[in-house]
Amino acid sequence: MSGGVDSAVAAARAVEAGHEVVGVHLALSRMPGTLRTGSRGCCTIEDSMDARRAANLLGIPFYVWDFSERFKEDVVDDFVAEYAAGRTPNPCLRCNEKIKFAALLDKAIALGFDAVATGHYATLVNGPHGRELHRASAWAKDQSYVLGVLTSEQLAHCYFPLGDTPSKDLVRAEAQRRGIQVAQKPDSHDICFIPDGDTRGWLGERLERRPGEIVDESGEVLGTHDGAPGYTVGQRRGLAIGRPAAGGRPRYVLSIRPVSNQLVVGEKEQLSIGRIAGGRTSLTGEPGFDLAERFDCEVQIRAHADPVPATARLTPIDEHERTEQHRAGATHEFVVDIDLDRAEPLRGVAPGQSAVLYLGTRVLGQFTIDRALPASGREGAPGATGAQRVASP
Repeated sequence: MSGGVDSAVAAARAVEAGHEVVGVHLALSRMPGTLRTGSRGCCTIEDSMDARRAANLLGIPFYVWDFSERFKEDVVDDFVAEYAAGRTPNPCLRCNEKIKFAALLDKAIALGFDAVATGHYATLVNGPHGRELHRASAWAKDQSYVLGVLTSEQLAHCYFPLGDTPSKDLVRAEAQRRGIQVAQKPDSHDICFIPDGDTRGWLGERLERRPGEIVDESGEVLGTHDGAPGYTVGQRRGLAIGRPAAGGRPRYVLSIRPVSNQLVVGEKEQLSIGRIAGGRTSLTGEPGFDLAERFDCEVQIRAHADPVPATARLTPIDEHERTEQHRAGATHEFVVDIDLDRAEPLRGVAPGQSAVLYLGTRVLGQFTIDRALPASGREGAPGATGAQRVASP
């Protein structure tokens, strides 16, 4: 129970369904006195009090479990390390992977519970090869993307009571009818451990800022930056470039080179991506077909992005295409080609982002993007984003 309306209604529905329910709030902050600023952030003392009031109203036991150390190691430290390596991570997926459906679920099962219920908008379906994760009925609120890191073993112990609810307004109205005080509480947003939303400033306090060059794809130096961490592919603001592009068009970050500490910039059209590839893969269950053979799917690269039609395959990494963004020891990667006959190219794709693969409404699995190729041409051609190629180990 995060203290928000979704988890409160999810708990109420679980009670109403006849389950034995215990409310648990996760203390994730190492600064427990910190209060939310407006609707930013979550998991604060204020939120835990909201969760406790909802649990008291429902007549269920309530506990606060301190996972702050595990959260720091698995989510916050990972977030910092990814930016230091020139990648743009998604901490919400890491939190679901490492905290809510790993540390929390492991503890719950050890204590004799059958499942962890949350207020996520997603649905579970019993398929021919076991339990499957699907999109929620309300696509506008669908949160299956951030659950794409879950495994079949974890899904067997998950419960999403809100998955078939057509809209968030109906959830708020239900909370109001039930007398839950947080019925109109604003949704939390931004990164929970950066409540003021200033990611670059937050990273600047934790990573050394080494000035470096801003270059175009030919290598010509156009300006300097005060530290690559905090920049991301597709960013336009904050670039100190002395001379404008031809025709005065703005420039955008195309890639970040952590080894040479350079930002590569170019025009907006050069952000168009037709192929993505990466590792750190996981599947939500048995696919029912050979992943090594090219298959049709949809791919989504952000929580609130539209999925786009694509073809994909899981294949050994071509050592000639290995980049400094590939993780040490990685041997296989998903390679996904956007169907450009049916969809526009992806834009602003950054190494470190999570790509979730869908078969219709079903979540197949996910991978972390290591490289991205332009909508036409091959890697190394104008528009390619990601790191420079490096010698094979």
